[in-house]
Amino acid sequence: MSDIRMIALDLDGTTLTRGHISPRTRHALEAAIEKGIHVVIATGRVFSALPDDIFQVKGLEYVITSNGAVITDLRIYDTVYENCIGAEQLAAIEALLQANPQFPVEVFTDGKAYIGAHVYEELKNYGPACGYMSRAYTMRTRTPVDNILGFMEQHCEHIENINIQFGDQNEKERMRRELQQIPKITLTSSLANNIEIGGATTSKASGLAALSELTGVCLGEIMACGDSHNDMAMLAEAGFSVAMGNGADEVKALADYVAPSNEEEGVADAVERFVLDMKRPEWQVSTLRIKNRILSKARRMARRLLRHGSR
Repeated sequence: MSDIRMIALDLDGTTLTRGHISPRTRHALEAAIEKGIHVVIATGRVFSALPDDIFQVKGLEYVITSNGAVITDLRIYDTVYENCIGAEQLAAIEALLQANPQFPVEVFTDGKAYIGAHVYEELKNYGPACGYMSRAYTMRTRTPVDNILGFMEQHCEHIENINIQFGDQNEKERMRRELQQIPKITLTSSLANNIEIGGATTSKASGLAALSELTGVCLGEIMACGDSHNDMAMLAEAGFSVAMGNGADEVKALADYVAPSNEEEGVADAVERFVLDMKRPEWQVSTLRIKNRILSKARRMARRLLRHGSR
């Protein structure tokens, strides 16, 4: 659609097909960039865990990492925005984790991800014992440290995200309830077995809002694509939202369009349809433009009402 000026893309379960950006998806993204449209990665991953494929997309300018905590300008490889967890909140989180040492904890800081050395070694040597964590991904993207909570305390000024892993859903929900008692943090999940902790206003949506200010692109001019709960705030803020066919039911219910699954190159489908206009007759494209404007206005009104009601 002609009013889309930016595309924001989740990675895992969305843009990546069998762990990579497919040739079709890369071609669609580069064609959009050639039209002057910003293409932005918005992922829960820390910067160091980004796949090499990302850096092969010609013209890619920005990546939002750690669920919106950091924005990096790839043209200069520098951080242009940061929204980390507060020191007071970190102290409360640390106390809760010290009382529950059985859960694997990962800490994101300065663009890298760290994990307790004992968890790393257990996963390396006895993968099936930690079956709810990916052995290959952890070995590739996490750096082991002897005392993960002590490490977190040492880097308290720049903690982007804390990821807690659970093998038991009841324990996950218990910890979620306890974490909800800590003010000025955000909780989300990108997988069924984890809780991801961010700062008071950290989300992909807040990262996208910051990028909107940097680029001058209005939120209503953004098409966002995602599949999981940590994408929902971003999809709600964007002018046009796309869920993958493999996405959570709540995500698909929120979306303006449900694309094929990530393994069927759903992102390429959405970009071709709504940005490159390759698969829609003009009357359908015009109808979707009108729908986009109406939904964007409705979302803005709903946010105003929510803000007014919380005062």
